[in-house]
Amino acid sequence: MAPSETAIPRYFSNVHTDPGRYEELLCGMQLLRGAVYLEDGAIQSHELCDRRHCLDVDQRSWHLLILDEDGSVCGCARYREHAGETAFEHLSVSRSALAGCPEWGGWLRSSVDAELAISRQLAVPYVELGGWALMKHVRNSTEALRLALSTYGFAQAVGGGVGISTATFRNSSSLILRRLGGEPLEHERRQVPSYFDPQYGCDMEVLRFYSWSPNQRYVDWIAEIRREMHHIPVVTTGAFDPAWISRRVGVANHAIEATVSASNSRSYLV
Repeated sequence: MAPSETAIPRYFSNVHTDPGRYEELLCGMQLLRGAVYLEDGAIQSHELCDRRHCLDVDQRSWHLLILDEDGSVCGCARYREHAGETAFEHLSVSRSALAGCPEWGGWLRSSVDAELAISRQLAVPYVELGGWALMKHVRNSTEALRLALSTYGFAQAVGGGVGISTATFRNSSSLILRRLGGEPLEHERRQVPSYFDPQYGCDMEVLRFYSWSPNQRYVDWIAEIRREMHHIPVVTTGAFDPAWISRRVGVANHAIEATVSASNSRSYLV
């Protein structure tokens, strides 16, 4: 699912401008999140709207979905792009419990500001990852791992990105994301600590992601996912503007390649 009224990257060849299907998938995704988060104790019933977990950011984000044979949503992840000039206050992480901590709030901000500077230097979006939810029969399956890896494949397909996620220790989510390539957020070689979030009732940590630097164990699989994404249906309510995305991807890929070459860091670009 593409953000409402956005340009669709020309990489995707199977684009459907279908407001009705978009609303159907949006509803299915929000119902799934509502059911899963309520069962996990991450939210309370009064936070739902007709059993749906609705956020303002949903219609401004990309969503990677797993559908069952009937076309119903059984897995989802959110991919929210921000321009490099975005300020800390405009990010969801600025409203986390850690951001309000007298001891670590300022350090979190400095760490995020450093990551925003990287995204500006590379001319790629700053991305907030979240909205993870899976039906029980999908958890601990290949499809669950594939959904998580798809965030790398998607980011590479649209020109790269510097990412961040507030990951929960519940259901080993944080551990899984670390294994895929997520790293603890840090600044000046000092890691931002994990924290307890009273809103979700669990321990969490802030992880950073670079689209060009996943766990090397998964680079071939990510490359396969990226190739498949060329034909995967993209449902949108917006417009298709290949000229805009062509300029963006060209600049972003050039910047990433130059930076990776100069740093000689572990990297993977396709």
